Amino acid sequence: MVHRRILPPARQVESLRRQFAQAAGLPFADILSATQVQEVLSDCQVPFRERIFAPLITVSTFLSQVLDPDHSMRQAVARLIAYRASLGMASCSPDTRAYSKARQRLPEKVWAELTRRTGSDLLLEAPARWCWRGRDVKVVDGSTLSMPDTPANQQAYPQSSQQKPGLGFPVLRIVALFSLAVGTVLDVALGPRKGKQTGETALFRTLHHHLADRDVLLADRYFCGYFHVALVHERGADVVMRLHHLRHVDFRRGRRLEAGDHLIHWSKPPHRPDWMDEAVYARLPQTLTMRELRIRVPHKKCRSRTILVATTLLDGDEYPKRSIAELYRQRWHAELDLRSLKTYLQMDVLRCQTPVMVRKEIWVHLLAYNLIRKVMAQAAQEHDLPPRRISFKGTLQTLNAFSDHLRTCAPQDLKPLCRCLLEAVAKHRVGNRPDRVEPRAKKRRAKPYPLLNRPRSQARKAEIRAG
Repeated sequence: MVHRRILPPARQVESLRRQFAQAAGLPFADILSATQVQEVLSDCQVPFRERIFAPLITVSTFLSQVLDPDHSMRQAVARLIAYRASLGMASCSPDTRAYSKARQRLPEKVWAELTRRTGSDLLLEAPARWCWRGRDVKVVDGSTLSMPDTPANQQAYPQSSQQKPGLGFPVLRIVALFSLAVGTVLDVALGPRKGKQTGETALFRTLHHHLADRDVLLADRYFCGYFHVALVHERGADVVMRLHHLRHVDFRRGRRLEAGDHLIHWSKPPHRPDWMDEAVYARLPQTLTMRELRIRVPHKKCRSRTILVATTLLDGDEYPKRSIAELYRQRWHAELDLRSLKTYLQMDVLRCQTPVMVRKEIWVHLLAYNLIRKVMAQAAQEHDLPPRRISFKGTLQTLNAFSDHLRTCAPQDLKPLCRCLLEAVAKHRVGNRPDRVEPRAKKRRAKPYPLLNRPRSQARKAEIRAG
């Protein structure tokens, strides 16, 4: 028979702290400590009540749900029951309704603030050798996510207009700002896929405040417009972007630095865009001094590819052309980071039924992603490696393999177990695959079922009539 331990209120809170430290399945308390979570809960004015799914336990259970390959709430609650049983605590109900209500009680800003703090704190703690020439590089990129086809989700994030009503799924646009050095998400902007001021550049403007003096912004050609460059440069940050395809380049003009490398002035467009107010438009300079470079990417089996890059790093001696080229090639890490989120953490297709919970689900995925990146950074520092050399998927697999032992091991066994985990994580290296090209096509054929070309409710009635 299992006896429930009755603790005084102060010890109940301390007990919940210890439960959180291990129930989250993370290797060290400083990955995401109970103190850090309580600070955010206090800042967001979330009250504490003694119950099974107290705020700390809800955070750890939601994180474990995201980290597990099985994303169901039933699995998350079952894991909590097993953990409580291992400590001799009273079991809770396997019904998921209490857990579902607990997730709804925690405000979205709790998850957002935890994600931002973990992402920026790891960047601040990063050794100088991980930075690019002593500067923090931040990479921006966007993508889209799908979610269940509920009326509330459709209203907030309408489906593509190319799909018939009742056949498509709501689509959300996400624009993320990553740290190049440690790979964490610093912040994201969320919005519908279509509508006024819902494009990637519009969403990215809400993230400009994360760019500080001497930062370097790495982006693709979609962000390479005069006003976007001017607003970023106004904050003291520099840009390295692929040149927009509509901007003409003539290397015979401007001041030549070397072959395919010159300085030139960009003039401010005469017409103010609709999204910019008159005061900001008047404040921006009439011209921007830009450096344009022609970079040739060699390929063994075909002709070299030429890429045009624009940057505000004007000193050719301090920032040679080859160094700029190597930096721009690292922009691909943003694509890999989004793949890690959407494929390995299964964020591509969300599960929640309402827009509020959809956004919370996204933030929890981002928080789990940052915590995994922190484990990778600890392993990299322990074994003198750059964090980008360690495999994200390998780290996730290793964490999931160690998670049960981390939750249930004795305190004196935790440190050697964590040391073993970090050693295993450091062994999973990213292979050196230069100029790798893979077709975006599926080899395995789907089952030969016809496509659903009318709403499921109508198709179901037709099946009943035919049967």
